[in-house]
Amino acid sequence: MARRGNIKSTKRKAVSSQPTAPKRPVQLRHPYAAQSLYSDDKIAGIHQTALRVLQELGIQILLEEAREILAKNGARIEGEMVFIGADMVKDALRTAPSEMQLKAPNPKNDLLYANGQMLFGPGGGCPNVYDRLRGRRPGDAASFAEICKLVQQSDVLHFQPVSPEPQDIATNERHLFMLETQLAYGDKPLIVYARGRQQTEQLFEASAAALDLAATEFSDQIWLTTVINSNSPRLLDIPMAQGIIDFARFGQLSIITPFCLAGAMAPITIEGALTLQHAEALAAITLAQMTRAGAPISYGGFSSNVDMRSGSPAFGTPEHIQLQIGSGQLARHIGLPWRSAAGSAANLADAQGASENLMALWGGLMGQASLILHATGWLEGGLTLGYEKMICDLDSLQMLAYLASNPVAEDSDYGFSAIAEVQPGGHFFATSQTMERYADAFHTPLNRDLSNHGSWMAAGGKSADIRATEIWQEKLASYQPPKGADERLNRMADVTANIRAKGGAEPA
Repeated sequence: MARRGNIKSTKRKAVSSQPTAPKRPVQLRHPYAAQSLYSDDKIAGIHQTALRVLQELGIQILLEEAREILAKNGARIEGEMVFIGADMVKDALRTAPSEMQLKAPNPKNDLLYANGQMLFGPGGGCPNVYDRLRGRRPGDAASFAEICKLVQQSDVLHFQPVSPEPQDIATNERHLFMLETQLAYGDKPLIVYARGRQQTEQLFEASAAALDLAATEFSDQIWLTTVINSNSPRLLDIPMAQGIIDFARFGQLSIITPFCLAGAMAPITIEGALTLQHAEALAAITLAQMTRAGAPISYGGFSSNVDMRSGSPAFGTPEHIQLQIGSGQLARHIGLPWRSAAGSAANLADAQGASENLMALWGGLMGQASLILHATGWLEGGLTLGYEKMICDLDSLQMLAYLASNPVAEDSDYGFSAIAEVQPGGHFFATSQTMERYADAFHTPLNRDLSNHGSWMAAGGKSADIRATEIWQEKLASYQPPKGADERLNRMADVTANIRAKGGAEPA
């Protein structure tokens, strides 16, 4: 199979520099002002309606411990239904932090999580994996390790992956294996699943050992992040409620993310879907703050629409973008950072997959999401993580990262001398300014082929997905583990061995 170098050699030799996207460690900020879908009074109206939902209609919470925490702070309980007053929500928002420092195994990869920041995470929650060479298959230990390696090498992915699920690892040990694999092949901030208290506590213990932290040191900083999904409409199940409580008590970050699909699990109107999303997020945020005031917490929204002909989730749609912009307005209304998500319903790394993901990314940018998850690799609405899709999506992320590096205009940049050198009707290829700057003047794409048709055909006439295959193969072949990985694994080895000897923990 042809190497990536053969593709590069077909391009103009003048453009031979490495990609100019920011190098890791990278902390991106949104380059453009946040957009608005609604006026301030309409956003206030959605917020007030969400408060009314919580107070008058309530939310079902299956975990008795969570109901007791909320009841002690003034909530009304009727069976499993919890009715939360506006004053409780107001108190919770008063103590919820507006920005947080996320720690990484490598301090150079620590992140500020706040409004205005622009962070990206890879596709998550995928049980299957796909690449052109091996086809579609259940996720396994080998593919999870490969994705960890690819994520580690990306300058624009800020968090460790949690997909594909390694289904060849027993469920009572899978959480430990995924943590060990993340630490073996990466040194970015860790994301883990909250799948029951026993698994969560084991992850805390193993992480603290790996990072050489005492219990108080672990809980005084944010080392682990989890995503909490409510079961829309208006239901918080036992594992998610436990996750909120456990992460709050140990000072780790919960990203509260209702998954409200307009027309299915949420009202069919954009405003109605936002109201439900906001109500569910506020309920979970309140539970976290009533558990431990000041607990790290993030607003989140992963709301889109369904195809009303099939009932299937849709992504990168106009409605998806509108919901992202509205979510950003609601997050800023309550003063919290927030996460959004990209994604695609496509089955392959084709034009549909590219356009859906890119439109969803732009929705996150317009809404100024602090974090955009599922930014790379998502296929089939999250059922599959694609290697080629991941590379194609990374190409888009690198361009967004480049846009976040705002140019600094100096007098010499205005180009008067260059314009003076060129006669009317001439060209600028040989001006002094061009010769000084051509090597790194423009962003170099990761996967796009900018050669002419003849050169492209001479190099094999390869489509984007074929080029992407060559790129991920090269990245895996050239991968080098991060410094300190062996030490972290050795420190946690006795802890994980002891946990396994006792049977690990099944997910709740």
